[in-house]
Amino acid sequence: MSARIALLCPGQGAQHADMFSILGGAASDAHGLGDVLGMAPSKAVADPVVLFSNRHAQPLLVAATLAAWERVADAMPLPVVAAGYSIGELSAHAVAGAIEGHAALALAARRAALMDAAIDPGAPQALMAVTGLRMAALLPLLEAHGLFPAIVNGDDAAIVGGRRRDLAAVQSALASTHAHVTPLPVEVASHTPLLRPAADAFRDALDGIAFGQWRFPVLAGIDASPVASADAARAALARQLAETIRWVDCMDALAESGIAAAIELGPGAGLARMFAARHPEIACRSIADFRTLDGLLSWLERQL
Repeated sequence: MSARIALLCPGQGAQHADMFSILGGAASDAHGLGDVLGMAPSKAVADPVVLFSNRHAQPLLVAATLAAWERVADAMPLPVVAAGYSIGELSAHAVAGAIEGHAALALAARRAALMDAAIDPGAPQALMAVTGLRMAALLPLLEAHGLFPAIVNGDDAAIVGGRRRDLAAVQSALASTHAHVTPLPVEVASHTPLLRPAADAFRDALDGIAFGQWRFPVLAGIDASPVASADAARAALARQLAETIRWVDCMDALAESGIAAAIELGPGAGLARMFAARHPEIACRSIADFRTLDGLLSWLERQL
């Protein structure tokens, strides 16, 4: 059975110590997560430094997303599409059945290592959130300062990235506008051309992965196109490391597909809030909003 349901797979930022406590159940060390982390998952989530380090956060997010899906998959109708935010795009392909769980975790760890290796210690990188300024006005400022749009979340909401010194300069320039600026605690300018070496190397890593069959397509973050083949997945997952994520286009593509409801697989609810704000006519909640599986299924039944 299939229903008009979309899945949203989160990126980094919402990790917490109880991120594997899902709908009243606790996930075990599934898919060899401990081996990928090099430590027990319980130890990793208990240490804030480890929890938010790029090296550990990426496989933890993929594992938590998979755990959330495996908790609900047999109880709900098959979704028609999935979309993932940054590392969440890799999670989405695993949730769709195209990448085996342990391979997805290993790819997440490899992705993180390649991103970290792209950092030049002499020219630190960073990301910054900018809201309240439309992209037509923001983009010329970024170009003038050697910066890039990393993720476009809305008509006037973006994550921008580049070298830390250039971000400081554009922050001063933005002071005269109505924009709200929030520096992010991130040390790598993901989804910008500074990550081109990482993108090329990650494509090589993806070439060594055998993909299975997609149960439903996954939207590519760079252009919101539906992906359900190995070649397209390899290209999209590699390119998004060094190209802008068009999350706003992904949200619009989901709405245009005719879905009746969207579910974020947690651990946070940031994607659900963004989608609900842009498309309030479509029911959207995070799995993290519910205490039990019955509660989630009861809500979902009312939407379909």
